[in-house]
Amino acid sequence: MSNTIADQIFLGLGANGEKQSLHLGRANRHGLIAGATGTGKTVTLQGLAESFSASGVPVFVADVKGDLAGISMPGSPTFKHADKLESRAKELGMDDYAYSDNPAVFWDLYGEQGHPIRTTISEMGPLLLARLLDLNETQEGVLNIVFRFADEEGMLLLDLEDLQTMLVYTSQHASELTTRYGNVTKASIGTIQRQLLSLDSQGGGQFFGEPALEIADFIKLDEQGRGYINVLAADRLMRSPKLYATFLLWLLAELFESLPEVGDPEKPKLVFFFDEAHLLFDDAPKALEDKIEQVVRLIRSKGVGVFFVTQNPIDIPEEVAGQLGNRVQHALRAFTPKDQRAIRAAAETFRINPDLDVETAITELKTGEALVSTLMEDGSPGIVQRTLIKPPRSRLGPITPKERAIMQSISPVEGKYDQRVDRESAAEVIAQKMVDAAATAEEVETQGRDEVAKRERKSTSLWDGLGGKVVKAASGAAAASAGSILAAKLSGRKSRANPTASAASSAGGTIATEIGKAVGIPGLGRFARNLIGGLMR
Repeated sequence: MSNTIADQIFLGLGANGEKQSLHLGRANRHGLIAGATGTGKTVTLQGLAESFSASGVPVFVADVKGDLAGISMPGSPTFKHADKLESRAKELGMDDYAYSDNPAVFWDLYGEQGHPIRTTISEMGPLLLARLLDLNETQEGVLNIVFRFADEEGMLLLDLEDLQTMLVYTSQHASELTTRYGNVTKASIGTIQRQLLSLDSQGGGQFFGEPALEIADFIKLDEQGRGYINVLAADRLMRSPKLYATFLLWLLAELFESLPEVGDPEKPKLVFFFDEAHLLFDDAPKALEDKIEQVVRLIRSKGVGVFFVTQNPIDIPEEVAGQLGNRVQHALRAFTPKDQRAIRAAAETFRINPDLDVETAITELKTGEALVSTLMEDGSPGIVQRTLIKPPRSRLGPITPKERAIMQSISPVEGKYDQRVDRESAAEVIAQKMVDAAATAEEVETQGRDEVAKRERKSTSLWDGLGGKVVKAASGAAAASAGSILAAKLSGRKSRANPTASAASSAGGTIATEIGKAVGIPGLGRFARNLIGGLMR
């Protein structure tokens, strides 16, 4: 009995003697792995991840304790619990059980235990940034104005220095912006600046900048057709739980935005394990919860399966929990009234098994046992079964620094993200504006205002100097868009999309791409697309 049988992943053996499996075609319907500390959640996660990899499905997983990195190395018969693993495999009838490694890429926001992961301030956006900075509603409103002002001024917000500089610049124009957008107080700007300093002191500033992560690098196969397992070193990151949760939510949003619609594929394009999932929802404002629910609901059509891993199943809001079709519930302990509520809630989520008292079983499960219910081929939930979970084939435990260095040296993205790039953005543009303003003031004093007004201005916005490229892109995109609308009318083709809006978005995307090429900033197109497309509609 192998880890992967045709279009299924073997999970373990039910008490009724039936194999419990996960259909690959239903893995994008998301899942939950829950249970108290020490009940086997991490081992279940590891076994699932390596089976997805063997099936040609890339995986992302956060290594919150430092022991999941062992997934890159084969297990060993000298491991102190090897006899238990081999005994479990024999009990489950896994005749081909053998230790094996998995292709893995290591990542680390701090760049210490893996490739750095970065995004830009603009890509993060004001909603997630406000969550990360723990801003109230008023302060979040001011942050939105700062982003809008930066867009209008053509200021790229790439790193924390850009945002700090833009906050100062906004403060200097506060009266003008208050008239246009609403109240911009120096108190709110001061609070945002202090929170940014605090984030920077925690090392969060290393997350913002370039080169920014390209999502395609998370979705790779090795030469044997196995999916790469992307392991995020999160042991240090967990000391800043809000940064951890916001980062993973940003990553989900990036996947949702970047990947094309694929419906229900034969197997997922990526499986995303969200460990310590309760951190995502702790003290989350309603707007953020709505965004999370929306992303989880819609991302399955992009071929991405999300598995939440948490101790207590009631940590997941009902709107999200209702979308988790594949469930592996390890033991829970009934020490408090909250624990008892969690047990009842967990029991109620399963399809009833007349031969199993689920509430009682949840408290009696041994380490390595779980209640399993997965979606059947037709999409309906399977009957819950008490299940012995299969053992992983890779190492249970951490890897050595030498092993990590070797894995880094053979990484498919080796050298791509390791060196930070500092391009001209808001901080540099504003600094130049200030220098030029001082020089202009001196010229006015010596030459007179009329004489200085005749010459070209010293500082140009980011949009200036693109000249013919943008004009050419705009006219070409407009012509193409007009042709698309005309073709649709002539052919009688109908679409749910608004053709005028779609054309504007297409034109905006083309122009944004040209701007990105002109200023030499890869990925700028996505940053500018919504802004330009909105202006053209």
